[in-house]
Amino acid sequence: MSLAFDGMSAASLRAIAQALKAGQLTSPVARMSLKRVAPSCPDAAMSEILGLSVDGMKPQHLAALLGAIADSIEARLSSAAELVWTGPETSVAHSRDTSVVLSELFHSAMRSVIVSTFVVHQPQTVFRALADRMAEIPDLRVQLFVHVGRDQRDTRHESEILREFATELRAKWPGDTRPLLYYDPRSLSLNAADRATWHAKVVVVDDETSFVTSANFTEWAQQRNVEAGVLVRNTAFARQLRQQFEGLVQSRSVLEVPGFR
Repeated sequence: MSLAFDGMSAASLRAIAQALKAGQLTSPVARMSLKRVAPSCPDAAMSEILGLSVDGMKPQHLAALLGAIADSIEARLSSAAELVWTGPETSVAHSRDTSVVLSELFHSAMRSVIVSTFVVHQPQTVFRALADRMAEIPDLRVQLFVHVGRDQRDTRHESEILREFATELRAKWPGDTRPLLYYDPRSLSLNAADRATWHAKVVVVDDETSFVTSANFTEWAQQRNVEAGVLVRNTAFARQLRQQFEGLVQSRSVLEVPGFR
């Protein structure tokens, strides 16, 4: 049963448990009613809950079970580091899904978010949770670090490439408020021997939680590829990561992409 709830948040489980206790969900539980209470409930977890209800488990007993599973999830998450995985699962290892972790990180942000990635595809989808959070908290400081490069035969001026990049990302950004957008100017050097690639995939939230992963901000990387990462709940490590990025900004080792905000 534990595998059915893998990747589900304790908050969602507690919301369902509360709805069962309050009579908002009655036996047998209907799929649509359950979806209204917990819109992000994974299909496997939903099937498990519906199956237990159909088999005759009383709402108060089901609520107690879901509460116990939520307790277990929170106890597991209290560890300093946690495996985050995209790709085929095994019956041996337990991990959380990349897209679920990212969504929860963005929704939990209160003060600041740093996102670093090599490439961005379908920003209207992969950054939806972040854009929603920025709309909810206008003072949320969000910094996005990306790779802006040139093709081997591209001899355009740097400003033209940056303008094109900013225009495309701006058009697809899923909200009215956009983050600060930074790039490494070495990536646009006309001399191929001097070019560098911005390849770090990192998320830092509120100087509290850090996510270091192989996954880019693309639908493939977050849902289809085989990707591995680690979620670290350590304020000293989060602060160190944040200071690393902000130090690059202050030293002008990275520059803001003009025309994006």
